[in-house]
Amino acid sequence: MLLVIDIGNSNIVMGTYSGKILRKHWRISTDRQKTGDEYGMLINDLFRYQGVKISDVKDIIISSVVPPLVVPIVKMCERYFKIRPLVVGPGIKTGIKLNYENPRAIGADRIVNVVGAFEQYGGPLIVIDIGTATTFDVVSEAGNFLGGVIAPGIVASAESLFSSTAKLPRIELVPPKSIIGHNTITCMQAGIIYGYVGQIDTIVEKIRAEMGADWHAKVVATGGLATMIQRESKTIDRIDHFLTLTGLRVLHERNSQ
Repeated sequence: MLLVIDIGNSNIVMGTYSGKILRKHWRISTDRQKTGDEYGMLINDLFRYQGVKISDVKDIIISSVVPPLVVPIVKMCERYFKIRPLVVGPGIKTGIKLNYENPRAIGADRIVNVVGAFEQYGGPLIVIDIGTATTFDVVSEAGNFLGGVIAPGIVASAESLFSSTAKLPRIELVPPKSIIGHNTITCMQAGIIYGYVGQIDTIVEKIRAEMGADWHAKVVATGGLATMIQRESKTIDRIDHFLTLTGLRVLHERNSQ
């Protein structure tokens, strides 16, 4: 059994695979203060609750955009699973060409998403990860990374509005019934959500325009709020909440041959 771990700024997402089949998956909060032992005990409890044996895990692969957590998680894998994990980073076989001035500067999550999306849907693609930051990654017909866009995430934008103003409250991110708000909360919800949807659709349309009229790319989005955004968006074709986990599985296969 393969354990895949994606360490994001807000959440750590994990899954177990038997071959190509995702058996179990979990999402926990990212805590930079936790030690490897604390993560080890937490994962042990999650496994026990789902009836998964630690001894059944034979391989582990990790991607991370939080450098301080890489060493504690690696040590956790070595201590609790007795496995030295594969970490996505420079030197790993991706099977894709990276059209980037400094390929080492590309976030591991972006590479994993491109690999997972091409495996599932082929190319060309625009892959959108709606997370702490929102990334748009452009994938060629051959599955290569052509570059992309990085924008502030919707949650970060909402928190910035709350923390930077004295009288605006922290709000729940749900679409209001009307674009015209009649109280502070619905006014904020309309501005944040529809403004964010507009940002996504505009960026996708500009990417398509730059690539040319004969470039027909599917738009695939992932992330916790992706489903809500898709309901309002006119450009997102498909939601895949397990895109990163798929990419980690594929990368493990490519580096185990």
